[in-house]
Amino acid sequence: MDVRNGLFESMSRRSFLGAASAAFAASREISALAAAGPGDGFGGVRVGCNTYSYRGEIGDARGTLQALLKAGLAEVEMKEGPIREFTGLPADVDSVNSDETREAILKKCAEFRELYNDAGVNIHVHKIPFGKTDAAIDLAFEIARALGCEGITLERSEETALRLAPFAEKHGLKLGLHNHTTNYPILDRPDPILDVSPNVYLNFDVGHYFAGTKGKSPIPVLEKYHDRIISLHLKDRTADGGNLPWGRGKTPIKEVLRLMKQEKWTFPADIELEYKIPEGSTAVAEVVRCAEYCREALA
Repeated sequence: MDVRNGLFESMSRRSFLGAASAAFAASREISALAAAGPGDGFGGVRVGCNTYSYRGEIGDARGTLQALLKAGLAEVEMKEGPIREFTGLPADVDSVNSDETREAILKKCAEFRELYNDAGVNIHVHKIPFGKTDAAIDLAFEIARALGCEGITLERSEETALRLAPFAEKHGLKLGLHNHTTNYPILDRPDPILDVSPNVYLNFDVGHYFAGTKGKSPIPVLEKYHDRIISLHLKDRTADGGNLPWGRGKTPIKEVLRLMKQEKWTFPADIELEYKIPEGSTAVAEVVRCAEYCREALA
């Protein structure tokens, strides 16, 4: 036997066995966590997580599921990384030109949904970049339906709302428009962006709103538009813009959650981790802490 070939085969075998062992261990942990179940420790409020929170730390579907279950979360806004990793969806969605490729991606999306649903986790929205062609836009909505999503989130823009609303209507799904510290929902008069289509909703970031308005409460926005909100992003910020560990800022997260519980609003409230992770901690651990903050608020 050629020594180099034998060494390569040995290394390949070890790599395969190592990967298989890691995958088996991950599957066992998911099974154990799923058996315990996310439960309902949030008083009927659908608290979840935007997987952007795990950026740079977790990028795969199973690892993300493990992290959600560790935090006891049964809801998720799924970003593109885990979707691409699990389904093989290319970064250039406009390159998906064949029916066979499209069907293969959607089949994997259905498997993705089953993996999460079997563990008690609902994928309520996804956020992957839209392509430029009509076919690519259709594919984004088909992926949403295959994942069991209520809709798709994207950055707030009247131009994109006008472009995408007909597709949302065609597929019977929602567009959730996400605000930053500017271009947030209008409070003193009807928000014209919602007039684009009944399928246009708000993906309302309460922390960005608090910072962008220099400390105004997001609660009046919730009271006015609660029937046009697909989901919230929760974060703790100061009026001058800083992101802080929860409880150190001024965003009224607890008041928002308690109002949701009181009014029995059914849209999810997603943890979005944007503060600097403390030394010695991890994104997974910090999301767990944020989830505990929500539980205490709703106890």
